[in-house]
Amino acid sequence: MQVLPQIASYLSLAVLAGIDSVLGGVRAGIEGRFQSDVFFSGFLVNTVIAVGLAYFGDVIGIQDVYLAAVVVLGSRIFLNISLIRRFFIEKGRAVRASLPSTSTDKPVTEDSGVI
Repeated sequence: MQVLPQIASYLSLAVLAGIDSVLGGVRAGIEGRFQSDVFFSGFLVNTVIAVGLAYFGDVIGIQDVYLAAVVVLGSRIFLNISLIRRFFIEKGRAVRASLPSTSTDKPVTEDSGVI
């Protein structure tokens, strides 16, 4: 799929904003505070604002606004991924801790009869 070079940077920024919103929604779902209206409005507004700020930066001659948006969205994506990962690690630990021990070895005690 080819994209016009004039809109490629805006499209990539829109994709980053969308990924950030989706991961934020997953995080909110894990934390038990997901609201679909907040998710959909945030997805739309964040995408439009990210692209709009980058376009505005281009219009006034400040191309670094695009780079700043990429850095901010990238850091938010990594933060959400790390929190989601931490949730699954802690959930896995809790499951393993609740499983019965499968060890058949009897612990050696001081009075086990071994001289």
